[in-house]
Amino acid sequence: MNKGSVSYGAIGIIHSEHLVPAETPIQPIYAQGCEGRVEVLPAYAEGLQDLEGFSHIYLVYHMHKAGPAQLVVRPFLEDAPHGVFATRAPCRPNAIGLSVVRLVRREGSVL
Repeated sequence: MNKGSVSYGAIGIIHSEHLVPAETPIQPIYAQGCEGRVEVLPAYAEGLQDLEGFSHIYLVYHMHKAGPAQLVVRPFLEDAPHGVFATRAPCRPNAIGLSVVRLVRREGSVL
């Protein structure tokens, strides 16, 4: 690994009803009521111990359908372009997403 790179491996898979990037809600308020699930890989399942004691969890994920990185974008419903870091646009140099979601239940290694 060189000084300019960082490498992470997947610890699970997030499944949601949002399958088409263009149809994915642009703000969390529009995603209320949408359910999903996280399948944590068996090697990491022990780390879920006591998680059900929390109402919400953080999900950090790779946005695999984000498209190529762009440094300047025109956000949805806006006329002026902005730097990508001043927006919620997914087409970032590192396609990393962060969401806070309500934990409904835990069944083994599935959230």
